[in-house]
Amino acid sequence: MLKRKGRNNGEWRDWGSTRPHRERLQLTARWFTLEDTEKAGGMADNKTKPTKVSVASFLKSLKDETRRADAKALVRLMQSATGEKPRMWGPSIIGFGSYHYKYESGREGDMPIAGFSPRKAATVIYGVGLGDSKALLAKLGRHTTGKGCLYIKKLADVDQKVLEALVVESVAAKAGR
Repeated sequence: MLKRKGRNNGEWRDWGSTRPHRERLQLTARWFTLEDTEKAGGMADNKTKPTKVSVASFLKSLKDETRRADAKALVRLMQSATGEKPRMWGPSIIGFGSYHYKYESGREGDMPIAGFSPRKAATVIYGVGLGDSKALLAKLGRHTTGKGCLYIKKLADVDQKVLEALVVESVAAKAGR
């Protein structure tokens, strides 16, 4: 068994392996050099991909009634703004349409043109509020922004017409790329 010095008063702990540590590291290193590093020039695959999960069943699974009602309203708003049907991307993102991106680093993939995720702390709206959106963001209402995201606690806290204008502006910017 492999034993290492633990954090509690310098005691030795059993880490539950009968293999020498060096051999285990070599096995791990061999596993990672097979196909994972050869894909996309050594880059990992994008984890956010379209799934076959139903948007309606995902919305039904939301426990908080307010969050569920907000998500349904956002589906209608984004469907109207994009002209696309909703689709699940990964386990918790509702996306509309898709576009292909490619960075200078060589990383590329597909993402929804517009999308959101009804998280526990706040609803995250992806790709909105970037670029020349400061005037619209000032009119939006209570929100916070992150790197490429807009966070709202409740849909009632924001002006939905302004939010729709932000989504339309974001979609137009992505279409112009």
